[in-house]
Amino acid sequence: MGLMYVFPVGEDEADFVIKDGEVLTLKTYGLPYIFWFYALCSITMIFFMFLGIKEPVLKLISMGDDTDALLGYSLLTFIGFLPVFLLSFFFYEKRIVKNKNQLSLIHKIFGITVFSEKFLVEKNDSLTVEAFIETPNVARMNSRQDNVGFQNKGYFVLWLKSADGKKILIDRHSRKVDLEKLKTLLITNN
Repeated sequence: MGLMYVFPVGEDEADFVIKDGEVLTLKTYGLPYIFWFYALCSITMIFFMFLGIKEPVLKLISMGDDTDALLGYSLLTFIGFLPVFLLSFFFYEKRIVKNKNQLSLIHKIFGITVFSEKFLVEKNDSLTVEAFIETPNVARMNSRQDNVGFQNKGYFVLWLKSADGKKILIDRHSRKVDLEKLKTLLITNN
């Protein structure tokens, strides 16, 4: 999620970095305002879809048998749930909480904790930044000047190597420098 929900990289970002004694809490930034415009357009489109199907579905529910009624109620429930699902992307927040040698990853939607994990950080070198690329970089292999813009640059991943040897994804970003700063911020808070 680090490609869309970006963590702060310095302690000077007061709204998203909370330092309380030995506890450091990092919160992701929200989506840019242009995405709110996209959400408004999508919800408007869903509303007009609802207006278009409301009468035929209600008629199907009242005149059909139990199977038709189930399908009708399922469709209305699905259409009603779409705006909530869409808005959950806008009210998603990921937190990293560092307390001494314990690192917690917390995922929240609408301010409610949906998922959280706690890990033990034994050494400072257990956090590493690596390049990640999923597909072969064909444009770079052909190395023609007109293919430069099509090269797959991938992204970078901040990994935590846990005490039992597992690699845990902390964050990912298109800029390695930002992940290195995030790593430094997490390491220096002991």
